[in-house]
Amino acid sequence: MALSEDYLHEDRHPIDVAESLAERHDWDFDRVTDDQIALVVEGQWRGYSINLAWSDADETLRVILTFEMEPPADRRTEFLDLLNRVNDEMWTGAFTYWPEQRMMVWRYGLVLAGGQPAGFEQIDRMVGAGVAAAERFYPALQLCAWGGETPEEALRVAIRDAYGRA
Repeated sequence: MALSEDYLHEDRHPIDVAESLAERHDWDFDRVTDDQIALVVEGQWRGYSINLAWSDADETLRVILTFEMEPPADRRTEFLDLLNRVNDEMWTGAFTYWPEQRMMVWRYGLVLAGGQPAGFEQIDRMVGAGVAAAERFYPALQLCAWGGETPEEALRVAIRDAYGRA
């Protein structure tokens, strides 16, 4: 049975769907408000904080994935160059760095104009895309920030998407 079959005939609030997703995956979560939920998802490299928020005015479900990172000041230019290169590799979402909070941030917004519902698979894919992007580029960010690698060299270690089957 597809995950969405549980929700097929229900017009559920996107954050209610995200809460069901968190329960199904056994992720730690906190329902912050009716329109916002905070999750913690463990990856291979580290844990990621994920915030999903619904905006009625914009009819948009926003996902923000964060993790702590503080590149040395003398590597900031190279680090930001790497972020631009990383974002060129992205199909959905984008990374940014918030220096005041010392946070790496991956953001994505799903526009659901006209009252379109957010499906279970959509939200699962959004969260999964953020974690996959963070996992893929985390080693490159580390190598550029602390390993002294150039952005070009650091990006070479990014795990590529696999094609085909073994």
